[in-house]
Amino acid sequence: MSRRFGNTSATMGTGSTAKRFESTGELAFSESAAWHSVATGWQQLTGNFQELGYSIEWHDFMADRDLDWSRSFHPAGLEICLNLSGSAQVECGGVSLDLGPRTAGFYAQTKAKLKALRRAGGRHQFATVEFSLGFLKFHADTKAELHPRVAKLLNGHRGETASVSEPLRLTSEQEQVALSLRHPPVYRAAQPLWYRAKALEIAASILYQPETGEELFCQRVKRLNRERAQKVVAILTENLSEPPSLQDIGRQVGCSHFHLSRIFAQEMGRSMTAYLRELRLERAALLLRTGHCNVTEAALEVGYNSVSHFTVAFREMFGCCPGLYPVKTALARVPKEPTQPR
Repeated sequence: MSRRFGNTSATMGTGSTAKRFESTGELAFSESAAWHSVATGWQQLTGNFQELGYSIEWHDFMADRDLDWSRSFHPAGLEICLNLSGSAQVECGGVSLDLGPRTAGFYAQTKAKLKALRRAGGRHQFATVEFSLGFLKFHADTKAELHPRVAKLLNGHRGETASVSEPLRLTSEQEQVALSLRHPPVYRAAQPLWYRAKALEIAASILYQPETGEELFCQRVKRLNRERAQKVVAILTENLSEPPSLQDIGRQVGCSHFHLSRIFAQEMGRSMTAYLRELRLERAALLLRTGHCNVTEAALEVGYNSVSHFTVAFREMFGCCPGLYPVKTALARVPKEPTQPR
């Protein structure tokens, strides 16, 4: 029995010509059970995979153990993950997509074939956009520069039943789009239209590849700026307690520290100082949550010489003092009653 998207159908086109796409997924599928352990850490923002062909979801939770993420993947669907923090892996036939902080990627299946884990430790914050293959097939030009793995799935290529992409670094624009999904900058009545546009925008930025030699000058500049910003992130992450000076970082990256400060703020949406502060506090939170350090030890481990300064900064970021943080996160992990399946 087939089911059409929309209220009773999804109609595209003008005049008397209409286009309806059929759902090929399993209509009884629900992913709510997959997120039961994270309680309110999973939130559907808009859409309906079965009826509209797409769904946008927000995730923000702490993981004290590995989470089987694959149970949330829809059959006959493609999902794009904009991963802001936390580590995850999606595997298909020995090929894996490894998602670290500020990375993106897609994974798709015609049947339940994918394996996936959200790794224990740290905060997992990410947005996902789920598409039915029917919805994508209607909107995407499979003869253009669509990612070949997506094109094979949409064209029904023989033997192609599941696939994962390579990891991509989130651009500053993509990161801002991910964060904006929680608070649409439009009136409530306009939000369904805005969300649909954002879903298609994210698909366009992740699922298509440029033609050989197509990179424009402005794109090259953006790519170089993004690569430099990511080098800075790596340097700061490896040297949390004693970071190099701005001048030394500039020499390592290969540009003046004045220029580097400007492009880093453009790419990452915050200054290097603010970014380093976030990295330090995230690391300290992990040390406290896992019981590896007490408050004083955690502060010193990440480069704070003053426990009082550390406490003020920690409270600003996490909403509680560091001494109470392990208790607060433990209470947040207590399972709640599952919501009704979508």
